[in-house]
Amino acid sequence: MESLKSSFLYNTPLIHSHSHFKRSTKPRIVIHSSVTPDPWSLSDGNPNRPKPKFKNPKNPLSDDNARRIIKAKARYLSALRRNQGPQAQTPKWIKRTPEQMVRYLQDDRHGHLYGSHVVAAIRIVRALARKPDGDYDMRAVMASFVGKLSFRDMCVVLKEQKGWRQVRDFFSWMKLQLSYRPSVIVYTIVLRLYGQVGKIKLAEHTFLEMLEAGCEPDEVACGKGNNTLSCSFQFHVVLAAEKSLHGKVIEMWSQMVKQGVVPNNFTYTIVIGSLAKEGLYEEALKNFDEMKNAGLIPEEVTYSLLISLSVKSGNWDEALRLYDDMRATGLVPSNYTCASLLTLYYKTGDFSKALSLFSEMERNKIAADEVIYGLLIRIYGKLGLYEDAQKAFEETKQLGILTDEKTYLAMAQVHLKSGDFVKALEVIELMKSRNIWFSRFAYIVLLQCYVMKQDLSSAEVTFQALSKTGLPDAGSCNDMLNLFVGMDLMEKAKGFIYQIIKDQIEFDEELFRTVIRVYCKEGMIRDAEQLIKYMGTNVLFRNNRFIQTIFWAMHKHRGVEQLEGKLVAFDQPDTLALRLVFSLYTAGGNFNETENILAMLIENAGDAFQAKILIDQLIKLDCKLDDTLVASLISFYAKQHRLQEAQEVFFEFSDSSATEKLFNSMLDAYVKCGKPEEAYSLYKQVTERGHGPGAVAISIVVNALANSGNYREAENVIRKSLEDSLELDTVAYNTFIKAMLNAGKLHFATRIYEHMLSQGVAPSIQTYNTMISVYGRGRKLDRAVEIFNAARSLGLPLDEKAYMNLISFYGKAGKRHEASLLFTEMLEKGIKPGMVSYNIMINVYAAGGLYQEAEELFKAMQRDGRSPDSFTYLSLVRVYTESLKYTKAEETINFMKKNGIYPSCAHFNLLLSAFAKAGLIGEAERVYEELVAAGLYPDVACNQTLLRGYMDYGRVEEGINFFEQISESVEGDRFIKSAAVHFYRSTGKEVEAINVLDSMSRLGIPFLENLKIGSKQT
Repeated sequence: MESLKSSFLYNTPLIHSHSHFKRSTKPRIVIHSSVTPDPWSLSDGNPNRPKPKFKNPKNPLSDDNARRIIKAKARYLSALRRNQGPQAQTPKWIKRTPEQMVRYLQDDRHGHLYGSHVVAAIRIVRALARKPDGDYDMRAVMASFVGKLSFRDMCVVLKEQKGWRQVRDFFSWMKLQLSYRPSVIVYTIVLRLYGQVGKIKLAEHTFLEMLEAGCEPDEVACGKGNNTLSCSFQFHVVLAAEKSLHGKVIEMWSQMVKQGVVPNNFTYTIVIGSLAKEGLYEEALKNFDEMKNAGLIPEEVTYSLLISLSVKSGNWDEALRLYDDMRATGLVPSNYTCASLLTLYYKTGDFSKALSLFSEMERNKIAADEVIYGLLIRIYGKLGLYEDAQKAFEETKQLGILTDEKTYLAMAQVHLKSGDFVKALEVIELMKSRNIWFSRFAYIVLLQCYVMKQDLSSAEVTFQALSKTGLPDAGSCNDMLNLFVGMDLMEKAKGFIYQIIKDQIEFDEELFRTVIRVYCKEGMIRDAEQLIKYMGTNVLFRNNRFIQTIFWAMHKHRGVEQLEGKLVAFDQPDTLALRLVFSLYTAGGNFNETENILAMLIENAGDAFQAKILIDQLIKLDCKLDDTLVASLISFYAKQHRLQEAQEVFFEFSDSSATEKLFNSMLDAYVKCGKPEEAYSLYKQVTERGHGPGAVAISIVVNALANSGNYREAENVIRKSLEDSLELDTVAYNTFIKAMLNAGKLHFATRIYEHMLSQGVAPSIQTYNTMISVYGRGRKLDRAVEIFNAARSLGLPLDEKAYMNLISFYGKAGKRHEASLLFTEMLEKGIKPGMVSYNIMINVYAAGGLYQEAEELFKAMQRDGRSPDSFTYLSLVRVYTESLKYTKAEETINFMKKNGIYPSCAHFNLLLSAFAKAGLIGEAERVYEELVAAGLYPDVACNQTLLRGYMDYGRVEEGINFFEQISESVEGDRFIKSAAVHFYRSTGKEVEAINVLDSMSRLGIPFLENLKIGSKQT
């Protein structure tokens, strides 16, 4: 092969074939020169240099046959591998030892590889990175190197640069040299570095320049895959992106995907940018994920575009995720990315993160532009750091980057927020002096300045100028209207309102509030109703609580048929809205409507303070208020435990007309505020005046007295009510019966029930439940069963309480079979037992030692989704100890701990008592120690149980030791002290026994003589 006879092979001969060559008779002297050009090296720009010949020549390429070089190298290496043998010579670059390789790298650093002039050029160009952009002239810097650097040398210098600015400037200088020729190699070097730092615009421009220079992109420039097809698409994609034809880029991208062209990093970056600029957010994210899944690392500019688009789309979590992902890859954010993040933090109010980002920018030496300074000014303004905002503004001026109207207006708004309209006007004047164009937003801010200054003429001129740019916004209209109202120019205000309605200005909530205030102040009911009807039915304000409250207040009680379905339900009306409607009707003299508004204010808005103020206004106008309204106000004060205000309202209106509604509401107020005695006192005052209280008032008083333990007074009220033959309802009788049940007056409770039946008052299920308890506590189980059957025969829907009430008394009477049958009946009726019901039934089984039934019920309870509580486990421990299943009882206590329910002394005492009764004193002592180890302080019952075990089984010494251990904590217990006396006497310790007896005498504790030591000892 002719191409393998190049000096690039370092004269490495291949194994000779057996074919014979004709030798020349004239000997040739072969001279090897070290300066002979390498035909497979980069071009030195010499157009006369001979090029290697092809056996089958192709059309010449624009890159000095770079592909031929690559393919020739591949052929050479392939032949070298095939011809390995005893006569083969390994190239020098393969024969280098590690020590020689180190020397080779050192030569590279010291200029022995490229030459000292190339190394010097590399260092000089690299040193320019310390200087700001524009502070040097590359032609002046490289003047001494003109004519000294070959094309290959210049490529080496370009390849060794680290900064994109130095690459850009050196490449521009390089193109001016005589030895330069356009080549895909040099363009690939530049494109690679631009891509690494995310300078996509520069990369696009350079790629187009390469195409215009006639250099055909190869697989290095365009990426792997179908080379020709990929480069073709790359060319058209970049060309379309350069002309901002993003729709065309997306169309070509779809074609690339259909034809299976494998995109590279550069293509992905351009396509994602076009998708982002077209607003195709989801599609851009999808391609971004595909890019990462393909193993490609996105550039900073790609992250920046997606972060910006996420912020604009309101997808703030995604923006933060992208930023964290970018930082994880080691990319330093650009100022554009930082501006997007600052916008996000500003919108979300996360100012601490915004300030942290500023600090991070300083550490990474990211230069802040005017946009970032503008955001910083706004953030300082939000935080009230007005001086810091001013400093940032001054710094922007000093840096010479103060050119955008938004920055001026941001500073002006900060001054307005601080109340300094003078400085705000100065900023706007500064903007005018620099001939910065006034936008619509500038007129809005200027109008705010004049409104705050109360400069009417200037404000009107500015508003007219704003109107010339289009219809004024609702905020500016609101500012003007507030100015008219503040200066008491009500005629101008009404005319202005008429004009903005005529111009069909879109109202917002603030403008609506101001207009309604004007209507209320002037009593313009009809105009207000028209505006409210329009705003209330507007879908844009359907979820606005203020507007919907006014609409609801003015139309709901009227029953307007065409408005049915348009009233929006909300949890709590707006108090200010109700007050405005109240003022509107008051100014118009419509007092019937004002009472409706007051009722809404109390019942729905819950603002009793404002309601009281409005009521006082109506009283001054000699308006007679409905008692229901006043009673509602008293009840609201009672809910908030504001008894004094409730009393003031009651006494203010009770003198003129003390109706039953007012009386009942005041009684209820006393009860809710924890003053049952005052309620009873008010009840007596009313009865003494000859006013017969109703059933509701009597029920309130009796219930309050019974709950506070004043059963005698409650009984007196009940007896008086029965003696006076007052007309009572079912609720009153239920209250009477329950009060006497709690007082233990079971016979009187029965008489009340019989009186109720004699008066023809129908009992309720609550009545029957209470009477089951009355008869059950009186040990009249048969009568309790009769009451239960009577309720069942009347067809009343028996509830869980009725069943469990009777089951409980069955259990106490030892009738566990009847209890079980009734519980089964309850389940068959479809009544699901609650936790209390399960506990009662398990306790019934526990009393009889039926541990298997208790276990089954416990499992059923868990299957029903009920989590056992402490009482449930107490019943299980009880049933196991009653059944002598001590191990299971201990397992139950341990299981409690695992489930996060800590056992009490009562749980341990059941097991302790079982061991003590069985004579297992050692086991009882162990349980006692476990109780203490569990962090519990043994109560008197546990101490009594263990001490009784010692006494019953004659453990005198243990009993004495235990008593001396607990003597200080059981100072007043009769059994423990009496047992101690018996223990001391049995051992002849009369002195100690006398001391204990003396202490009992001082405390007035009688001594138990009949205790016997060893009564159970065999």
